[in-house]
Formats: sequence, structure tokens, C-alpha cells
Amino acid sequence: MTLKCLIVDDEYPARVLLNDYAKKLPLLEVVGLCKTALEATAVIREQQIDLIFLDIQMPELTGLEFLQTLAQPPLVILSTAYADYALKGYELNVVDYLLKPFSFERFVQAVNKAAEWFQLKQQATTGNATPSADASKPFIVVKADYKLHRIFYDDILFIEGLREYVAFHTNSGKIITLESLRNLEETLPADMFIRVHKSYIVNKTKVKSLYGNQLDIAGQWIPIGKLYRDEVVKHLFS
Repeated sequence: MTLKCLIVDDEYPARVLLNDYAKKLPLLEVVGLCKTALEATAVIREQQIDLIFLDIQMPELTGLEFLQTLAQPPLVILSTAYADYALKGYELNVVDYLLKPFSFERFVQAVNKAAEWFQLKQQATTGNATPSADASKPFIVVKADYKLHRIFYDDILFIEGLREYVAFHTNSGKIITLESLRNLEETLPADMFIRVHKSYIVNKTKVKSLYGNQLDIAGQWIPIGKLYRDEVVKHLFS
């Protein structure tokens, strides 16, 4: 496995250091060094990038502003001299946060985390995990509490929208992550999941009964939105 990476930092010494560190790891292939976010945008349009080492304080467009312009951003490791942006980076789902000056050992830790995340995302895309008893079970990978969680579709009872976040209600508990119901509605398999309310997506196989405008899922009553009722009844009870 090789990760094609892009280094984006307006400071020349920082670009050189990151490039030198990256060259020591066979896992990484540096495909570009950019001093502005605009340069990085041009590179991303032309080729596939798996990982970006991204500075925050840059002219014209900050690293965080740049990240928010990307519809489907690659994995991102922030590198900055300012600790104040850690929370914002977490909200933007970055892999790690390198506080300058950082050591090669700390750099390697961040890269290993990115590699693990990349591998899990690849497995989620194909629907296959590493060989195990669960190898054939499809799953989704989400980030919560600074960890990567692999949630099997079969374990999901329902998904609840919480403004910018969603809560995956599973057989073993609840996991909250930064995500949108609209994106999940488009991503999750339609033969298994259905939107039943502006704030809920349910696993069809977990629905026990319908009472009025509510669905019984594992003893919890999930409301059905007026706009969704016909489709819900059609797909679940006919």
C-alpha cells in the first residue's frame, strides 16, 4: 500500500522537513509541495491524493478554509504552530494534529494512524474486512472520540440526526460522529436502510411493528414523518 500525499505549507523550511520525513517512509509518495491552498487545489483537480499534510495559517486561504472547500477531501493531517485549532480540526474529521515543532517519531505516529484509517475506508468501500469470522459482513467506518469505529450494518438499529452530528444506535450502544443524514441516506444500501423522518434512518430488518406514526425498533419508538409515511408503509409492510 502506498499513500500519495501532498504537502501544503507556506513556510519553506516546513515543506522541506515534511518532505524529508516522508521520504524516509516507503508508505508515502510525495506528489507535490505547495505553498498555498490555491496551488494545492490545482494539484487535487489533476490527480488522486490520498493524504494531505496541511498547515493552517497561510495567506489568501487558511488550511481550514481550504479543507471546507473540498467536497470529498482526502485524509488530512494538520501541521501547525497553534494549538487553538485542535477542536476545529476534530470537527472537520482530520486524522491527526501535529503541533510544530514535532519529531520524526510523532510524524510516524500520525502517518500510521492515517494508514490505518485509509485501510479501513478501503475495506468499507469494498464491504470486506480483513480475514475473520466477519469478513463477509459489510460495515461503515466512522470517527468518534478520536478513534475509528467499524460499525457493521447488521448491528445498526437506527441512526438519529443531531444537527451537524448523527448518532448510530447499535446493539451494543450509541456512537456519535460528525456526519449528515443526507449523506448517509445516499451512502448506505437502500435495500437495508430507509429514511423515515427528517431526523431518522432505520434498519429495515430491525423494525418489529408499526403503531400509528411510529415504528417499534428494539423497544424504542421511532416517529415517521408525514412526507415519508407512504414510502415507509410501501417498503416495510406491503
